[in-house]
Amino acid sequence: QVQLAESGGGLVQAGDSLRLSCAASGRTFNGYSVSWFRQVPGKEREFVAGLSWSGRLTDYADSVKGRGTISRDNAKNTVYLQMNSLRPEDTAVYYCAASTTVFVVKNSRSYTYWGQGTQVTVSS
Repeated sequence: QVQLAESGGGLVQAGDSLRLSCAASGRTFNGYSVSWFRQVPGKEREFVAGLSWSGRLTDYADSVKGRGTISRDNAKNTVYLQMNSLRPEDTAVYYCAASTTVFVVKNSRSYTYWGQGTQVTVSS
């Protein structure tokens, strides 16, 4: 099985950029689709961005389209989420997750492997 570890979160100002990283261990990302989700207290975990099994297809939540880019570095066995023009409403704990589905699935229940999350706080 694959273990996931997120990093790169922090406190930033509105308009800033961040790059979140999701490093895999135990196995490579080959054979997994990988997505980023985020969660704020009292709300359900929501899909942010996803990368298909092949690494060729991406999908984004409407709230981050044009501001977020998901990518994968096979050599480093890491998936990234670049977030630009951050807004206070982007404040959340961000999780990466891996699924054996071929295509990106937005339902968090489809994901078997999860990291522990990284906090992103955007001040206005």
